[in-house]
Amino acid sequence: MAAKKIATPLTDEVVRDLRSGDAVAISGVIYQARDAAHKKLVALIEAGEELPFELRGAVVYYMGPSPAKPGNVIGSAGPTTSGRMDAYAPLLMKHGLKGMIGKGLRTPEVKEAMRTYASVYFAATGGAGALLARSIVGNEVIAWPELGAEAVARLEVKDFPAIVVSDCHGGDLYEEGRERYAKAV
Repeated sequence: MAAKKIATPLTDEVVRDLRSGDAVAISGVIYQARDAAHKKLVALIEAGEELPFELRGAVVYYMGPSPAKPGNVIGSAGPTTSGRMDAYAPLLMKHGLKGMIGKGLRTPEVKEAMRTYASVYFAATGGAGALLARSIVGNEVIAWPELGAEAVARLEVKDFPAIVVSDCHGGDLYEEGRERYAKAV
């Protein structure tokens, strides 16, 4: 099955067209942000202050990059565990976040927020950070450089490969996979 080509910022229409199990190739701008950055983003929202990037339609990649080798845009760029951002994700979705990329399970609260706010969760392949980095064609830290690898970066991507794990219709590839396995055994 060929990957669906999608572009950022994501619209409700694009998100509603995605189903768990779909392979996608994402092009456009995505934002690197992890735990410390999420905490700061939520604090800014709660204080009514401006965010370092527009959340409406945004896709956030839970990634811990390694330093770039000379001539490269970024070093290894693999996903980190998404569950660490679960406390923050529903509020970000309420304010327009449409996509999240990471690895691992999400809480029922996050999956409910995806249904409520028409958002989607993509998985990137863990352990394939060097391959994923090939799809990153631009990298600029835009907020909180003092956080090092946890700073917010604006990443330009071309055909970034991911799989829809949780869709806005309640589909969850991890659950569906376990069910298929149980039936096969």
